[in-house]
Amino acid sequence: MPAERTAALDRGRLAGLRAGAERPASMLPGLMVEADRVASMVSQGVHGRRRTGVGETFWQYRPYQQGEPATAIDWRQSARSRHLFVREQEWEAAQSVYLWVDQSASMRFRSAAGLPFKRDRAVLLALAAAALLVRGGEQVAFLEAGARPRGGRFALSRMAEDMLAAAASGAALPPPAPVPRHARLVLIGDGLGDPDALAARLGALAERHVDGVLMQIVDPAEAELPFAGRVMFDGLEGEGSALIGNVGEVRERYRRLFRAHGEALRDMARRRGWTFVRHRTDRSAESGLLALYQSMAPRRGH
Repeated sequence: MPAERTAALDRGRLAGLRAGAERPASMLPGLMVEADRVASMVSQGVHGRRRTGVGETFWQYRPYQQGEPATAIDWRQSARSRHLFVREQEWEAAQSVYLWVDQSASMRFRSAAGLPFKRDRAVLLALAAAALLVRGGEQVAFLEAGARPRGGRFALSRMAEDMLAAAASGAALPPPAPVPRHARLVLIGDGLGDPDALAARLGALAERHVDGVLMQIVDPAEAELPFAGRVMFDGLEGEGSALIGNVGEVRERYRRLFRAHGEALRDMARRRGWTFVRHRTDRSAESGLLALYQSMAPRRGH
């Protein structure tokens, strides 16, 4: 190869690397503003993440359940009715929540110019969810960065920087990071990777009593296959190409298979104590965040 051509390629690679390094920094202010906006819209319609546990603040009375110790009964409240009641306090310790976004090539897809790329929507939802969690007194961190969960505005800025910097990793699975026992995870991706590898990673986390939410981000074209006629489909992750002579003839079968895949992901999450939620990029970010946040509701006594 001529030296001039090699030098030109090297300059091209250098320019590409520089642009890739500068793009996350340029995106950060706008991303933070948009995440705050989405979080503020959703926060008006959700309640706090209160949960039972050790604390000094009264939360609620609930009916006594058979098998609980008699010392748990609030006799003063129970004397006012024919039923026994237990006094519950509000848990006052901050919970650690780790968030992770799928960086695989398939996440850089959108079927129409007016839609967000799947990865951009995933990053926005992760950061907006973190903003809501921090407002509720929780501590957050981006899983891949290995950072310790923190609260406050600094935690959000750090997490946004970490998520954008991780874009070059191309990781389709969350890293086998040493997540503390009983922490919670939020994994956001398109769920189009190796299902056995994902199941193994979730199983390893479940063994450490780590649970959380698996959120699938879907482009509407992936769910509906709205194309017509003769179409060439190109894989984004080296799968090659496939020419379909008449898309209409395979559409219904494709849709059934796609729905079955989503149910398999839901079942995979459920069997490991996780929650599954799906979001389409043609729906508002607020609706996705609301579904995600409600799925993160802590279990009793957790």
